Amino acid sequence: MSHRYPHIYPEITDWPIWKFGQSRKEFIDELNQIVFNHLVEKYEGRLDEILNKTIYLEKLRVKNTPWKVDPSDDKTLWNSLNNEVTDAINRSDKDDALGEILKRIINRYNEEIVGGFKKKTFKFARGFLAIFFKRIFNRFSEKGKRFWWGSKNNLLDRIHVEGHVDETRALFEKGTVVIVPTHFSNLDSIMIGYALDSVAGMPAFSYGAGLNLYDAEIPAYFMNRLGAYRVDRRKKNPIYLECLTSMASYSLNKGVNNIFFPGGTRSRSGAMEEKLKLGLLGSVIDAQRELILSGSKQKIFVVPVVLGYHFVFEAKSLIEQHLRESGREKYTKSKENRTEGFSFAFLKKFFTEKSEFYLSFGEPMDVLGNLIDSDGVSMDKHCRPVDLQDYFILDGELSENNQRESVYAKLLGTKVLESYFSNNLILSSHLVAFTAFNLFKSKHPSLDIFALLRMLSYEFTLNTDEFRSILTAFLVRLKEKESKGEIRLQPILHGSADEIISEALDVLGVYHTQSVLYIKDEMILTQNIRLLYYYHNRLEGYSFDKLLDGIIINKQKGL
Repeated sequence: MSHRYPHIYPEITDWPIWKFGQSRKEFIDELNQIVFNHLVEKYEGRLDEILNKTIYLEKLRVKNTPWKVDPSDDKTLWNSLNNEVTDAINRSDKDDALGEILKRIINRYNEEIVGGFKKKTFKFARGFLAIFFKRIFNRFSEKGKRFWWGSKNNLLDRIHVEGHVDETRALFEKGTVVIVPTHFSNLDSIMIGYALDSVAGMPAFSYGAGLNLYDAEIPAYFMNRLGAYRVDRRKKNPIYLECLTSMASYSLNKGVNNIFFPGGTRSRSGAMEEKLKLGLLGSVIDAQRELILSGSKQKIFVVPVVLGYHFVFEAKSLIEQHLRESGREKYTKSKENRTEGFSFAFLKKFFTEKSEFYLSFGEPMDVLGNLIDSDGVSMDKHCRPVDLQDYFILDGELSENNQRESVYAKLLGTKVLESYFSNNLILSSHLVAFTAFNLFKSKHPSLDIFALLRMLSYEFTLNTDEFRSILTAFLVRLKEKESKGEIRLQPILHGSADEIISEALDVLGVYHTQSVLYIKDEMILTQNIRLLYYYHNRLEGYSFDKLLDGIIINKQKGL
């Protein structure tokens, strides 16, 4: 049974995000002034430059990539502002006139970005998501169960929250918590939110949601009231980007716990992040610096979290995107990638299969990547206390320094990536997919990955005895690594190879209409080699390829 924690703050009205929702208007007014001051300082005497650039880019956006969610006055507004800027440049009070235009644009963006939080909506969403996830993680009907889809307890038994959970829970009394998860699926935001609330007993977090998701009225209604802030990736102009980063930083400054996806977007390949976008991590450092400059003792804590699924609904489209982008002229569209849709085969699996979800907490750290003790005190690599204030002193004074803090953001990003790989729980499904694909690859040494993936699925065959033998030898080496604290293995991986293979084949890509791996006539087969490659990629980055290749060669030599 998955361990469930009592709520840190049983009353929603005690949650920081609820208090934030009560003062949204005041927050936006304050944020408007912060953004304005930043831009005026950065572009002193050059406001016409950023206004013209912003208006030009916005007119292109309106023309080339309009969305249903866009305001109805988008086109007329930006055309009108273009004329206003032209007139303002020729006025005697040019700077004041340009400043007023800038303030209007900033307010428009911040009204779009900043979300809200409603207690009633959250309670309704909590119940709705329980029903939704019961359907995903439980069979529709199961022997010995009183209820179709299972009870809420059945669901929570399939959501595993582990790792440094107690340490993270203790931080809410000591400062502001920023969860930085890996990102694989469109389900991630709501899945994390549900698990943190229902299993980890933590208050709701603010999180970023793509503005395109607001095209649908129902998701838009809920996200507007559940603490989400809207991110429009079409907007690359300097005013919008300043609004977005300042919003993230200032919300932390006000004590709002946040979820940031530092990878920026879903992993297309299925692998964990190897590079992070440092903008949001930089806003965490900005917020901590501003707190120190204001004399506050409040700290911001960063907690890396790794998500683990046996399936990703959109895996087929994601791996195709990855191969198209990475392969270029080598890429050929798969003839076997049927659209999942709501076919009979999909519905049958949806109502007859079950799965699990894992949320693995890494060790909490401060904004510089230092680990912290039980009291929230930052510790250096020699376990000596450090004062964060010292990191923001230049020539004897506390100050802002963009070059210095960009280095800090890179350092924090490195520590987060290290945490992902050390705290990732290796699942049976990913291990079996990794082993099967590498064994198949070893049988075609002359083919590169794109040639291999152009092969038809019926050409993929593995002898089960050979596979079992190699998997067993591979597990011996992985358990040695686990004993040294280098990796973490799902408990079933300490069972027999037959148990592992049986369990993995049951859950690997469970809701795809094509089987990722299956056994027939003592042979291991696949119905979609690209899906197998996608799930194999989850264990990329560990240098397991060389280890497994050595085992395969030795087995082939009879050693």
